[in-house]
Amino acid sequence: MTSRGTRYWDSGAVPLIAPDILGDIISTLADLAIVISSSGEVLSVLANPAHRNYEDLSGWERHDIRTFLTGESIPKFDSALSRYRDPDVKNRAFELNHIDRKNNWEFPISYTLHSIGPDDTILMLGRDMRPVAEMQQQLIKAQLALERDYESQREYDTRFQVLLSHTTNAIVFITVSDGRITEMNNAAARMLGKSRDGLIGKQLTQELKIGSRAELLKRLTTSAQADGHGTVIIESARTDKHIRIVPAIFRAAGERLLLCRLEPVDGGNVIDDRYTRNLIALFENGADGIVMTNPAGLITSANEAFLNLVDGTDGQSVRGRLLSDYLARGALDLKAMMEQASRVGHMRLYSTHVNGEYGGQRPVTMSATYLNDGNAPCYAFVLRDAVVSELVRKTGIMPTSEEDAKPLMDLVGSASLKDIVAQTTDVVEKMCIETAIDLTDNNRVAAADMLGLSRQSLYVKLRKYGLLQRDG
Repeated sequence: MTSRGTRYWDSGAVPLIAPDILGDIISTLADLAIVISSSGEVLSVLANPAHRNYEDLSGWERHDIRTFLTGESIPKFDSALSRYRDPDVKNRAFELNHIDRKNNWEFPISYTLHSIGPDDTILMLGRDMRPVAEMQQQLIKAQLALERDYESQREYDTRFQVLLSHTTNAIVFITVSDGRITEMNNAAARMLGKSRDGLIGKQLTQELKIGSRAELLKRLTTSAQADGHGTVIIESARTDKHIRIVPAIFRAAGERLLLCRLEPVDGGNVIDDRYTRNLIALFENGADGIVMTNPAGLITSANEAFLNLVDGTDGQSVRGRLLSDYLARGALDLKAMMEQASRVGHMRLYSTHVNGEYGGQRPVTMSATYLNDGNAPCYAFVLRDAVVSELVRKTGIMPTSEEDAKPLMDLVGSASLKDIVAQTTDVVEKMCIETAIDLTDNNRVAAADMLGLSRQSLYVKLRKYGLLQRDG
């Protein structure tokens, strides 16, 4: 309050305040303060004395402020002025870009509007946005640099993976600290007798016949640091073949790694010719239909048994066609089998129908296997004629004796169907076990695998049903 008992701001406009007091207010509240009339005429311009970034702005006075705004800022100023005059609208900050065409400079300012007198005089308090704009530009440049580095990293990763998958050498990368496999190619996975996905992240010690991890790492690092190309010969735990390891040590991202090249000591990577001939003979003369497709489902090869199922003329007539063209449910059947085989490696006992070249249909049971050698992955399908299997079942391989069926017949009329079904589980289980024993000529291991049981579970059930002493 003044000595007359009135408020300071009731006596007039801001320019009537003492200059030293106004300077303190500006230095505290804003970088730039402009007093304008209700129409936008500049009455006074006050810059923060702590800032040396502004030219002499006294030439703005007695001019319309729009003269010193860029084209896109003029509508923003008019809109902000209109909102300010509306008592129901909350006053909020807005950004304007000032321009001086004579001196050819431009800078952004964030303003808020404040009433300072009864004659609609307006005080515009502004904060310089150039530091924020410069920081935004730095962030944009940093983001662009990160994007370039990311794309470069992706390019190098792609080149590395392509090189690793196409090289004929078996390559494994392991860490010196704990001996874990960080990367490898399919050639190395085949030599170790396991899939690539199943080996990455595992310790190499688990795949080799060696005493301890420390012993293996010591031998590999010693060989890598020796003059010339040191080698280590160790026996594989899965294939029981001796492998020569040629290590090389290097450091990446602060961690020491070993690049190990695997070589068979006895040329074990060459497939036995007799084994190859037997596989080809099985494919050509097998009783079940065998079809090989690429990942898209296009047939690459088919045997004679498959041609008999679909009434095909020769292998050339089916090669290049989609396998789904021969399935009753088309792409639905093929997609279900391929997805399951891709996840777990194989799929067994999928029932469907195949369509012949002349419209006929035949029920089949199919199995699918995913073969991934890295260079040309493919799917192998085996088709068995379900009509033949049904005839075999009807001829007595699945016997149902009167002794087994009599308890079921006695239950009819005295119990509900749900109770009868619940009590027939043992009978059905016994029949399935007897059938598996018959089909495998009393080979308990094969029967357990056919039924999807462990050998111990099968023996428990054989003892339960009195089949343990059954002759082959």
